[in-house]
Amino acid sequence: MVSTEEIVPLVVSRRRRWLTVLLWLLVAPFALWAAARVFGLERGYPTVQLIAFTPYVALASLVPLALALLTKRLWPAVAAAVVTVAFAACVLPRWIPDPDAGVPAGPTLRVMSVNMLYGQADPAHVVRLVRDGAVDVLAVQEYTEEGRTALRAAGLEETLPNAATYPRADAGGSAVYSRFPLADPGYRQLAGGFTQAHAAVRVPGAPEVHVESAHPCAPMGRVSDACWLADLAAQPAATPGGPVTVLMGDFNATLDHEAFRQVVAKGYQDAADVAGAGLSTSWPYDNRWYFPGVTLDHVLADERVGVREVVIHRIPGTDHRAVFAELVLPKAG
Repeated sequence: MVSTEEIVPLVVSRRRRWLTVLLWLLVAPFALWAAARVFGLERGYPTVQLIAFTPYVALASLVPLALALLTKRLWPAVAAAVVTVAFAACVLPRWIPDPDAGVPAGPTLRVMSVNMLYGQADPAHVVRLVRDGAVDVLAVQEYTEEGRTALRAAGLEETLPNAATYPRADAGGSAVYSRFPLADPGYRQLAGGFTQAHAAVRVPGAPEVHVESAHPCAPMGRVSDACWLADLAAQPAATPGGPVTVLMGDFNATLDHEAFRQVVAKGYQDAADVAGAGLSTSWPYDNRWYFPGVTLDHVLADERVGVREVVIHRIPGTDHRAVFAELVLPKAG
């Protein structure tokens, strides 16, 4: 017969083993997520969609670490710590402003991007943001004929009289409005069907600035994931020896997507990331309050451009928040 003195240690040992197994099972999904993020392994539905929520998962990764430490499980704690550090390396830099020692001493350019949600964004609110922020260039996505008429009636063209406008009845319309003269206006037709208005902005005292209103298709499932990848790959590169480039809009992607990081790597910097506002979310901001916000809207500035400030604004009538950035351009010549 087994004595009580023998049974108790056996039960305790089994419980400890099961607790260790449970901790490893808890750490494992966070480790897989971190590996996918660090090495850019997201591929197709649903990993492309899920990877956008990496900042939330990074915060949650503290739970298995805390549990492993509290229960004194050394190796699960080490593994959880490595995972948490990997997440922190990916996410925390967006929260920390970069030093501004490299900001050029040229003219200031204030830009803003707005996704109008099929032209339904409150035009008076958009115009008020433009005027209050002294916006010089406005990029618009999901720009319809109704949206153009409403913005005109609200007085946008009185403040930003120069424009390259390409409205459409669906979500594919695009526009660029400017306080300064424009040259070579046009639009880019993407594989996913959306257009991207672009033009050269002639800012006094600065080199010519190429501005484009970006809007790749959304990765909503297995079929649309392919066009999302193609549209992001088709985004123009910033050319160090050519015009200064500013690419802004609804990219339907976050800095946690490898495909978007490849766009940034074409000679850009994410203005919000530089300003320490990279964790400010921009979508969805409508009745889908149960859906965690993610950062889909960006201002990408040529690496020769300085960033002073980035502010995110709520606009009634659209599910995207507007992104405002105060940029500093290099001097002409």
